[in-house]
Amino acid sequence: MNLFDVYPLNNVTIVKAKDSYVWDSDGNQYLDLYGGHAVISIGHTHPHWVRRIEDQLEKVAFYSNSVQNPLQVELAKKLGEVSGKEDYQLFLCNSGAEANENALKMASFHTGRKKVVAFSKAFHGRTSLAVSVTDNKNYVAPVNETDNVTFLPFNDEAALEAHFTKHGNEIAAVIIEGIQGVGGINVATESFLQLIRRLCDQYGAVFIADAVQCGYGRSGKFFSHDYAGVNADIYSMAKGMGNGFPIGAIILAPHIKPKHFQLGTTFGGNHLACAAALAVLEVMQQEKLMENAAEVGTYLQNELKAIPELKNVRGRGLMIGFDVPEELAPLRKNLLTNQRIFTGEAKPNVIRLLPSLALKQKDAQQFIDALKNEIAALKEAATAQA
Repeated sequence: MNLFDVYPLNNVTIVKAKDSYVWDSDGNQYLDLYGGHAVISIGHTHPHWVRRIEDQLEKVAFYSNSVQNPLQVELAKKLGEVSGKEDYQLFLCNSGAEANENALKMASFHTGRKKVVAFSKAFHGRTSLAVSVTDNKNYVAPVNETDNVTFLPFNDEAALEAHFTKHGNEIAAVIIEGIQGVGGINVATESFLQLIRRLCDQYGAVFIADAVQCGYGRSGKFFSHDYAGVNADIYSMAKGMGNGFPIGAIILAPHIKPKHFQLGTTFGGNHLACAAALAVLEVMQQEKLMENAAEVGTYLQNELKAIPELKNVRGRGLMIGFDVPEELAPLRKNLLTNQRIFTGEAKPNVIRLLPSLALKQKDAQQFIDALKNEIAALKEAATAQA
């Protein structure tokens, strides 16, 4: 049997990982500034995280959600404490797509409505409802197509207000990433998020904050939406939640009431996943990783903005993007091949940085130095060819 070919793969096999570094099967060391798509939140194989999972594995790895699981209660309490959303309710699942699927479903249950507002360049996952609010036709199969979703321009307040004026009483939910990841590190303005809150209140719709990639402290606040000073009704999360152990969740405001059997999950909130997620929150607190993300992220952005060849440096905390001009198109590939630094991309010309929240300033400086070297080499090669 062959693997189903869904991704173009770099010819690198990772066999070891620690902090912000990984090593390949030939023993080469790489600086990881992508964190496996923003998944590595507290650093690879953090000893407290490893110990938490190992200790739990010796007790019970899994049993069903038909019995009490005190770890889920402990996780809910700790998540409320760290996020500041202590009066919210936690539903645990396995992935970001599943989190958004359940968020949209609960919004529809709560309002009795079908219509959803999403935004240009949005990415919310690949499952049925989640992909229907994702703005990429390549991911949407015919069975996923629906006329219940309207895509509006990102950060366009006039378009959003006009749509609500016309259709507000039909809208179940507005779903928005606080910072679009796959879309290219596009930051939702504070006034746009505040307008969503006001319109949802006015028309009885549910505000869903997709924090799968931009949440869990990555922006310097627990949820990047928090910069707007308003609360969403539902937050979705995953990626950094387990530091590589699969876990996702939604938290729901107290006015959204549960009913038995509306939601369900087999693996969600299992013992090992809860142990991993608790370890992440404990390390984030103990090592002040949100503060580190803000500090090192500011340093990185300032250094990147000082490089004249790079355009439109943006982001918050350790979720950063910048545009690469066409003449430097091989830059990301060369960073991996020549400098052994992993970064991410967004089509057509964006480099994305999503490192561990524990990234040290010396590692950030290593990247800046390597980036300057590769830019200089590409410019020199272009001059020689001219």
